[in-house]
Amino acid sequence: MGSASSREQMDQNSNPSFFTQQELNKLKSDFETGGVEKIKALIQKKINELDNTELNIAVTGEAGTGKSTFINAMRELKRGDVGAALSGTTESTMKLSGYKHPNLPNVSFWDLPGIGTTKFPANKYLREMNLKRYDFFIITSGCRFTENDVKLAKEMKRLKKNFYFVRSKIDNDLDSMRKEGIKFNEEEELRKIRNDCVSKLEKAGIPSPTVFLISSFDLNLYDFNLLKKALEDDLPNIKKSIFILALPNLNLEIVEKKKKELKKRVWMFATLSGVLGAVPVPGVSLACDMAILIGGIINFRKCLSLDDASLQRLANMAGKPVEDLKAVVKTPLLGEITPDVINRLQWGAAAVIISALELALDIIPVIGSIFGAGSSFLMTYKLLSGALDDLTENAQRVVKAALGTDENDRHQTPIQ
Repeated sequence: MGSASSREQMDQNSNPSFFTQQELNKLKSDFETGGVEKIKALIQKKINELDNTELNIAVTGEAGTGKSTFINAMRELKRGDVGAALSGTTESTMKLSGYKHPNLPNVSFWDLPGIGTTKFPANKYLREMNLKRYDFFIITSGCRFTENDVKLAKEMKRLKKNFYFVRSKIDNDLDSMRKEGIKFNEEEELRKIRNDCVSKLEKAGIPSPTVFLISSFDLNLYDFNLLKKALEDDLPNIKKSIFILALPNLNLEIVEKKKKELKKRVWMFATLSGVLGAVPVPGVSLACDMAILIGGIINFRKCLSLDDASLQRLANMAGKPVEDLKAVVKTPLLGEITPDVINRLQWGAAAVIISALELALDIIPVIGSIFGAGSSFLMTYKLLSGALDDLTENAQRVVKAALGTDENDRHQTPIQ
């Protein structure tokens, strides 16, 4: 990558918002010369970018390695569910197939045909799969990584694309040993499997590879959290945020990370509302901002997987009645959002006296300038922050009800 691109990446990753340092400087100067109205366009452009940036995730490897099952797990679907990727003991993927995220249509999982089959020999595969289009690649293996996997990895390295080796079906390996009556230490066995994969990849010409062990039937087990962190660390700022919001609610840590990403958007919604006017009467200000408030709450609800379809998918994955999950939801924000619902929540009562210190603690960019936007900004900021807190608490209760645990890292072992 060029130096300008690298600097922009560093700028984005070093800031608590989605703006580069150059963009933040422009926000400040534009506000100083033209007030809130002048910065509206840049704020709206960034919100549109967040909503429309695509994330294309390719899952590849030889046939029968669990690609489709992994994609289904990431979308909280099982084989046979409507929209699920085809999976089975025979080769299910005979052509390139894309599957959109159920809540975030700009996120797509691509089930690439198995490399090295009669229909897709390695050389033809590398020619026809248009590898440049994908943001990163998951290379799966159900047993041992092969020469074709290594060819794929080398091609991705040439294209400067990130790739990750995933050894799937780990639960099958351990279950087979248990059924055979073999006594073993699970952590030691996982280490042996991982080291064996790494050793063979190194011998095949991949320097210092990292291999993640997973079970697509329970992503909370083994190395999935480590894989997730590696992906987050390698993605640019906006795509990292989109990836986090696209994750299934597997544990409380993921829900908290989603809240952190959504909180970065609150000040932008509030700033747009500030353009509508600085009316110090809560009722009037609230009425002015209703469209922004409703849009923001619906977005939070969708990203935190609290809509009916998401609750049903999680219930199916957990093997529990959806009524059990809905029973722990204690918020009026899952129904129709009306001015009356917002008014009854009372979160905005203290908005007109919210302090600059409270805002600064949330590290809002251009803090000195935007704070002057008036009560419309303050009211919207307070209400959206309260709604996000409330929805997050409910999402956490749903996760506990579905999974029956507060643990975030069951059975995971450090990579060595």
